[in-house]
Amino acid sequence: MSQTTPRIDSRDKAEILAQALPYIRKFHGKTLVIKYGGNAMTDPALQADFAEDVVLLRLVGMNPVVVHGGGPQIENALSRLGKKGEFIQGMRVTDEETMEVVEWVLAGEVQQDIVGLIHQAGGKAVGLTGRDGGLIRAQKLKMIDLKDPSITHDVGQVGDITAIDPSVVQALQKDAFIPVISPLGFGPDNESYNINADVVAAKLATVLKAEKLVLLTNTPGVLDKNGQLLTDLTARRIDELFEDGTISGGMLPKISGALDAAKSGVNSVHIIDGRVPHALLLEILTDQAFGTMIRSH
Repeated sequence: MSQTTPRIDSRDKAEILAQALPYIRKFHGKTLVIKYGGNAMTDPALQADFAEDVVLLRLVGMNPVVVHGGGPQIENALSRLGKKGEFIQGMRVTDEETMEVVEWVLAGEVQQDIVGLIHQAGGKAVGLTGRDGGLIRAQKLKMIDLKDPSITHDVGQVGDITAIDPSVVQALQKDAFIPVISPLGFGPDNESYNINADVVAAKLATVLKAEKLVLLTNTPGVLDKNGQLLTDLTARRIDELFEDGTISGGMLPKISGALDAAKSGVNSVHIIDGRVPHALLLEILTDQAFGTMIRSH
């Protein structure tokens, strides 16, 4: 796909904007939680597109909240220290040294890059971690083996969310700021926890009673065994795909979080291809079926 935007004549441009109007009206004043990850985070052209999309959504009266990942950036930082990342069932094993790297990369580097890009695109963003305003409280995740429930894996300082206090996010939204959240939580003794960003986005969407949860990823959506896109998934179909191993690895936390959000009242949950320029606008402001939509029933 060419990165150059085709020339659109003025009449077509007006037509496109008019078609976006019902969606702008429908989602005006509504909260949209967006998980920002994959190539969209590492390709400079896609980064700029994403920032523009978020700013546009804010300017037309929606309330975007960004939760970001940082897998590739964490891997790079770890390899500079001579460490290799290890994953169990899609979750990063996080020892003490890895936790320091995760905090430094997510809250220091990645979050601030996104905030800067949004400002460059004309928006106002504020970076948060789970500690800010007591946003994300967590405890150590007890990871049960998918094949043998009697086995529990120790994945180190990986957190399981115990509570989300959205008041700091809501306060920022009232003043037209775009919150940019790093998926870091804290425990009762102020210990730090690395939390899967898809899980944070899904939980936050539920607590904020978001209209939409959109997860940007590096695939066209959820694919079946033959690599075909599944555009519409129900809870029952998802259980079947877990069972037969179609959904595995990093897709596991993504889909279970998305399904939880759909069951808890988030109106629509979408997994879309972050490698497509302006994927977010295509998803929210057009009627084109895009990526995979997840429904609770």
